[in-house]
Amino acid sequence: MSVTGFIPRTGTFTRWQQAMRVFRHGQEDLQQVFARIKENVPDRVVADHHKCVQCHYCVTHCPEGAISIQPNPLAYRGNYHWQPHHLKNIWLQAETGGKLLTGAGNDKAYFSYFDHMVLDACQVTNPSIDPLREPMELRTYLGSRPDALEFESGPSGPILKTKLAPAVQLDTPLMFAGMSYGAVSLNVHKALAMAAKACGILMNTGEGGLHADLYPYADRIMVQVASGRFGVDHDYLRRGAAVEIKIGQGAKPGIGGHLPGEKVDEEVSRTRMIPVGSDALSPAPHHDIYSIEDLAQLIYALKEATEYTKPVAVKIAAVHNVAAIASGIARAGADIITIDGFRGGTGATPLIIRDHVGIPIEMALAAVDDRLRQEGIRNRVSLVVSGGIRHSGDVAKAIALGADVVAIGTAALVAMGCRLCQKCYTGNCNWGIATQKPELTARLDPDRAAERLANLIRGWSLELKEILGALGLNAIESLRGSRLRLRGIGLSEADRRVLGIKNAGVGA
Repeated sequence: MSVTGFIPRTGTFTRWQQAMRVFRHGQEDLQQVFARIKENVPDRVVADHHKCVQCHYCVTHCPEGAISIQPNPLAYRGNYHWQPHHLKNIWLQAETGGKLLTGAGNDKAYFSYFDHMVLDACQVTNPSIDPLREPMELRTYLGSRPDALEFESGPSGPILKTKLAPAVQLDTPLMFAGMSYGAVSLNVHKALAMAAKACGILMNTGEGGLHADLYPYADRIMVQVASGRFGVDHDYLRRGAAVEIKIGQGAKPGIGGHLPGEKVDEEVSRTRMIPVGSDALSPAPHHDIYSIEDLAQLIYALKEATEYTKPVAVKIAAVHNVAAIASGIARAGADIITIDGFRGGTGATPLIIRDHVGIPIEMALAAVDDRLRQEGIRNRVSLVVSGGIRHSGDVAKAIALGADVVAIGTAALVAMGCRLCQKCYTGNCNWGIATQKPELTARLDPDRAAERLANLIRGWSLELKEILGALGLNAIESLRGSRLRLRGIGLSEADRRVLGIKNAGVGA
């Protein structure tokens, strides 16, 4: 990219300081100082465009609006097979001999199944509902549901005899996906927690522990237990509204987590319970989980630690045998299964893994929901899906495919200011999001960011009500798993078979 504008070059101010230092020591008079500075300052100064990552911070905050960013046509000479990014990556690896890292989500032009599904609407024989005049219920619950309800007679009416498993109420079928403290700044976590509290939903801590500043919002926080066990103790488990065991992540299936030591400052160290400056490594496998039986043991250990008062979730990446994995997890005693698709975001992952490993969340979700229904155990678990959710239309389609709740991560960061420059792993986020540098984290106002996040959730919720009304439904529960309300456009017969939907124009 090429950046143009009137921006002082790096080093100009340094030369000024050096020249003034010489003057103060009496080695030159003032006239000589100005003459030396004038020789070193060009008439038109520009930024070092080689370091531009298109974060747009300079463009957004330029007081004169004098900066623009545009493609540099002379950067690389590529063709349709050897694209410029292929050439750049080969040259970089030839120089370094290392693996290429990246942040955010998969940006390749893979087929989007969400974009090739439409929702069917009602008109005459089954009229639509006006959400402005009739109540629309978006409330849902995360947790296991009983096979049936039993009642007994009481003095004032029937009394529920069935003991219900612990569940968490969400005022709308949305939550914030796991993003760990350390990978993102404390201000990001504060904003997510405040917005979750205001909207009656959940945020997920990710694998970085729970900072003390977030304790007032703990009843709206799902705490995570990853292979590194960062920040995990009895108090941590007790505070959360739910507990999640992280097995996999959509952006890097089969790959562990790595937080560079330079991002582990005093606060991150205290929260994660690791030494300052040490790399935080989460191995890909949990070294106490090598079978479904091992997973069941951890699930019940966490339930025992929380006195069976909180639902336990298991997060997995979307891979080809995800349906069988989910079946095993449900039978192992999990109350919630989170499935993360290959377009899920991340703070850092090998580029080759993010771009070429995993499967779309639409296919994984449909396969899991179908498998659990065929086995008669769908009610045992709630399904949370994530990975590249862009708007309320994606949310509605995911619920129609079988999801109970949809988790958003990248969309939440974009709401806070992220421009998807995909350099999260460097720790130099100009927007104060994916960084621990005090001069950068100060740029994100958590109160303003929380307000923007709450606005996003409210906006999507209003749109979900409109969608429900168009479908003639008055509750989000009525849409869950209702694939008859979906129609495919431009999908192959094999695609429609996996998704369990019919082609557009085909009757019920």
